[in-house]
Amino acid sequence: MTEIQSLRQSLLNWYMSNHRDLPWRRTTNPYHIWVSEVMLQQTQVKTVVPYYHIFLQRFSSLERLARSDLQAVLKVWEGLGYYARARNLHRAAGRVLTHHHGMLPDNWEDFRKLPGAGDYIAAAVLSIAFNKPHSVVDGNVKRVLARLLLIEEPVNNSKSTKIFKAAADRLLSLQDPGTFNQAIMELGALVCKPQRPLCSACPVQKMCLAYETRRVGEYPKKLKRAPTPQFKIAVGVVFKNEKVLITRRKPEGLLGGLWEFPGGKIQDKERAKDACIREIKEETNLIVGADTHLGRIKHAYTHFKITMDVFCCSYISGKIKLNGPVDHRWITLDKLDDYPFPKANHKFFPELMKFGVNLIKTDKTELVTTKKD
Repeated sequence: MTEIQSLRQSLLNWYMSNHRDLPWRRTTNPYHIWVSEVMLQQTQVKTVVPYYHIFLQRFSSLERLARSDLQAVLKVWEGLGYYARARNLHRAAGRVLTHHHGMLPDNWEDFRKLPGAGDYIAAAVLSIAFNKPHSVVDGNVKRVLARLLLIEEPVNNSKSTKIFKAAADRLLSLQDPGTFNQAIMELGALVCKPQRPLCSACPVQKMCLAYETRRVGEYPKKLKRAPTPQFKIAVGVVFKNEKVLITRRKPEGLLGGLWEFPGGKIQDKERAKDACIREIKEETNLIVGADTHLGRIKHAYTHFKITMDVFCCSYISGKIKLNGPVDHRWITLDKLDDYPFPKANHKFFPELMKFGVNLIKTDKTELVTTKKD
């Protein structure tokens, strides 16, 4: 038995005895496997599991997903982040229904044409669902390969992807590519961790060059990243006759298709309150008063962070003309849950609901007082 064959068998044997019992590993349904792989991109398993169950309860088949409204899809996806994944999954389901009679394609060329289907998604789904010989290369796999083979190229440099892909191709088990791909990813997740890898529990320890040379801590190599940009944002919840204004973002780009409250970046030396009033005027053409500072929210995205000052605003005048958003609604606060919002917005919803309740109580008290007078 060659060293590569020994490595494959050791890894497969370890996986069969030690892998996590995850819902998408209990099915051979290509649609279910596809949904799980899309959700797992840049998202932890423990976060994905409940979303996976709810998503498949709501969209039990590819056809049902394709025929559903995008807003319904985004609502189920709400909080999972990276919403382009949901938009692409919805579009891809439509394409499969139209061009492939509702059957997920089992070949590389057709699968890669699906919206959002990059090399990783294609390799994962085709190997796991259809037993096709395509190796997967994600963060876990890169880390395992870097240590196993002493690969010097940085794992966070796109130029090194070909090198890791070639290494993964050499190791791939052609007899059971789907299980092998899951095994090497699982090894990275459970044993060959970024910090404090459990080398004593590694099934391929004897074949690991980093372990042999006592250099495990030096791998994988990474390029230093620039400091994460931070932005200050001002957002306004505009009240008018016990309703609030929400606007819908353009379908493409960051948080595309989600609803939010109008606002934007605070300019240098500008007060947050003034920025809120200005941004609402620029986005919606409304004149408002920023009456109450509801709170300050901090939120991190993949490539930047924000500090968001939220104001409760009163409508003064103007007719809505949108500049940026593509749609708007005036809704009561109890209808917020009907719309998909970014996670950052959800952070101030509890305080907003309290404010709304107090506002209604105040209005009723003033009404009673006025009648008595």
